[in-house]
Amino acid sequence: MEEEKVILVNSNDEPIGLMPKMEAHEKAVLHRAFSVFVVNDKNELMLQQRAIEKYHSPGLWTNTCCSHQRDGEGNIEAGLRRLDEEMGFTTPLEYLFNFIYKAPFDNGLTEHELDHVMLGRYEGDPVINPEEVASWKWMNIEEINSDLKNNPDSYTVWFAIIFDRFYNHLNQK
Repeated sequence: MEEEKVILVNSNDEPIGLMPKMEAHEKAVLHRAFSVFVVNDKNELMLQQRAIEKYHSPGLWTNTCCSHQRDGEGNIEAGLRRLDEEMGFTTPLEYLFNFIYKAPFDNGLTEHELDHVMLGRYEGDPVINPEEVASWKWMNIEEINSDLKNNPDSYTVWFAIIFDRFYNHLNQK
C-alpha cells in the first residue's frame, strides 16, 4: 500500500506540493492538518486516548480526532472522514480557526503543521477503532484546562498547544 501523503503548504496555507507523511515529519516540513473537537451539552469535550501501537505519542490523551487532509479534500470533509474512521460517528462540524505550530517528539519526528480546528456537537457514545484509539472519555473543559497544567505528560504535545487556543476561542464567545 502506498504511504499516505500530506499537503505541503506555505504560511498562507497555499499548497506547494505533496510529500509522504513520514518524510514530512522527519524533515519537519510545514504541511496541512486538522483537529476536531467534539463537545456535548454539559460543556464536556470528548477526548481520545491514542492507541498504544501508534508510532508517536502512544497512550496519550488528545482531542476527539486529528489527521491530515488528502489532496483535493476540504477541511470539513477531511474532519468528517477521520471522525468516522477513528471514533465511529459523524456530526456537523463548524470551522473555527487555523494556526501554525511546531512540536518535536522524542523519537526524532516533528509535527510542523498549519492546523485547521473544527468543532462538532454530539451527545452519544463513539464506536472507537482500536487500531487508532485505546479509550475515550468526556471531560469538562474547565477540568481539562486545569489537568493540562498539573499533568501535561498525560496529553499529546499538540493537544496542549491547540487546547489553549480552543479554550480562549470558547471564552471569547
